[in-house]
Amino acid sequence: MAVWGEDAWRATRDMAGDRNADPPALRRAEWGRTGGGSRAEEAADVVARLAAGVEPGTRLGTKDELRAHCGVSVGTFNESLRLLLTRGVVTVHRGPRGGLFAAEQSPMARLAQTVLALDGGQADVNDALRIRSALEPLLWQDALRHGSPADVENLRDVLARMREAARDGDADAFARAGRHLHGRVAGITPNALLGSLYESLLRLVERHAPGVRPRAGISLGQHLDDRYALHVALVDALDERDRAGLVRLAVRHDTTGSVNAEG
Repeated sequence: MAVWGEDAWRATRDMAGDRNADPPALRRAEWGRTGGGSRAEEAADVVARLAAGVEPGTRLGTKDELRAHCGVSVGTFNESLRLLLTRGVVTVHRGPRGGLFAAEQSPMARLAQTVLALDGGQADVNDALRIRSALEPLLWQDALRHGSPADVENLRDVLARMREAARDGDADAFARAGRHLHGRVAGITPNALLGSLYESLLRLVERHAPGVRPRAGISLGQHLDDRYALHVALVDALDERDRAGLVRLAVRHDTTGSVNAEG
């Protein structure tokens, strides 16, 4: 994973504009089609799609122009710019004709942007869910090999949020926490291609997939409890270094939850 370096930090600082109120959102309709990702991530995705459609080196606009295009605050767009620079999507040039420029992207970055460029139709979402589910066992096995006690504790922190959402019957909060947990697992793998592809699929699902849908004959409360218990068992198996149990649970996760968006 790329590191947020000093040069990128300086670029963000030097391009910072005033702290006035947000301009009118030029693409406000785009937010209505998203599935709950952070505004910074959503704005980064909008700019990334612009960069994917032009030649490397093409000037996309100034920070203020792109911020207005996305309709977000200065602070939110600063975070978006950090994400874009970290992912190698844009470069920053200072001076009279400075601004954000489309970067020459690595094959992995282009693959991620190809995923993000999908229009979110039901066929795209279904394919993304299937591929994401197929990658689950690989991610958990990498977490078993490379995860630390601190990683397990981080996952248990997210499990606590899932438990609270399940107790409240809050399906949306449960789905967000579940996706966050799987994003944390993806962050453990040293396999950059695997992690990047999985996280890109996760963002597509988050933006467009339907909400939590229990199987026929099962109440929402029971469904959330069952899914929570499955994720607890996955983290427990990871903590106990139980490879066979982890693989078995990852397959069960695939077969019992792949039609939903809660991870």
